[in-house]
Amino acid sequence: MNNVDKLIERLRDCLGKAQAIATKAEEENRDFSDSERTEVAALINEAGTLKTDLKAAKADAKVRQTLADLGGDLDDDAKGKQLTPTARHTVGKSLGATFTESAEYKGLLDSVPGGHFSKDHRVQTRPVSVDSLLLGGGSKTLITGAGSTSGGPFVWPDFLGMQVGPDAFNRPLMLRNLVTPGTTTSDLVEYVRVTGHTNNAAPTAEATTTSNGTKPESGIATVRISTPVRTIAHWIPITKRALSDAAQIRTLIDSFLQYGLEEELEDQMISGDGTGENFTGLAATSGVQVQAWDTNILTTLRKAKTKVRTVGRSIPTGYVINPTDVETLDLLTDTQGRFYFGGPMGSMVNPGLAGPTTAPVWNLPVIETEAVPAGTAYVGDWRKAILWDREQSSITMSDSHASFFVQNLVAILAEMRAAFGVIQPSAFVSCTLHA
Repeated sequence: MNNVDKLIERLRDCLGKAQAIATKAEEENRDFSDSERTEVAALINEAGTLKTDLKAAKADAKVRQTLADLGGDLDDDAKGKQLTPTARHTVGKSLGATFTESAEYKGLLDSVPGGHFSKDHRVQTRPVSVDSLLLGGGSKTLITGAGSTSGGPFVWPDFLGMQVGPDAFNRPLMLRNLVTPGTTTSDLVEYVRVTGHTNNAAPTAEATTTSNGTKPESGIATVRISTPVRTIAHWIPITKRALSDAAQIRTLIDSFLQYGLEEELEDQMISGDGTGENFTGLAATSGVQVQAWDTNILTTLRKAKTKVRTVGRSIPTGYVINPTDVETLDLLTDTQGRFYFGGPMGSMVNPGLAGPTTAPVWNLPVIETEAVPAGTAYVGDWRKAILWDREQSSITMSDSHASFFVQNLVAILAEMRAAFGVIQPSAFVSCTLHA
């Protein structure tokens, strides 16, 4: 038993003894005796000292754990120790690197002579998860080594008030950098959605009689919304020969599996229709404002920004636009043929966003994403959209699928669970960008 556990046990013992004395006096409908009063005071004093010691011990334990985490990789390399099969801290590491450096994968390789899988070797790993969802496509083609709603009634809902490898099939992903990140430990998230507000604040004279001087009443209309946690997953098959190549496994995880989860997640956050296992994305959220086409694309976008401020009473943080419409913006010219946005040399990198974006429009960053259909754009206060992570990205390998065992094939499965919600729909505006 470590020091923290010992202190907790002693603290519980002190509190238990004091409570027993208090309960006895209450059952006998009397005050404490002098001896009981002295004993309770001593127990409470000891409990206070133990609580202070416990706080210090926990702080020391946290420091030791942090040091162990920071030096874990060095210890593993030097002493051949294996990491515990829990969530990995992946600052500076991709999902593929985390998996190929995990105890599960290393143990799998160590279980076969020379690290090369024969046709009769069984393959089964536990899921290897990471601390956060990272940016990582999908492939339905077999990769070989020859070439270069789970808990049901037992789970209570949360109530919340307010790069290694080819990337030829990947599109830039940045939408999750705009929204508010959150976490949940439940299969259902309940949150408060603001549907309207009335501000009647006004100067009010002091009352002179009982019938005047009444202060005006304002109000906020809210509704409780429940959104289920959804699972996003996909897998690819590989041969056992390819399984022996850690670099290739890392490439497949980072460039196909991990990225594919994030791409689908981005699509769901915008276009999920709320049916079946789909998210209820921004496009299907009731209460989002609409800006019709007005004169030209720049005028339309500017009027939408105004609606966020005046109707939504929010501060817009960015435009989300399809690449085709971003091209239209970039190619806009004045009457003398000069580009409005700097032309070919006008691209920039917006601070705080993970990748290049186009030039800002009306002083707001523009995020390109194919999750938004061409001809439509969204502007809003993206802090009022929340993505709750339930289970971080995880990787599992197994040959227990269909006839994979007799075919010497292995399935690599990637999956994640998350929920999405908009806490104030009026803080967003959907824009029609074509006449």
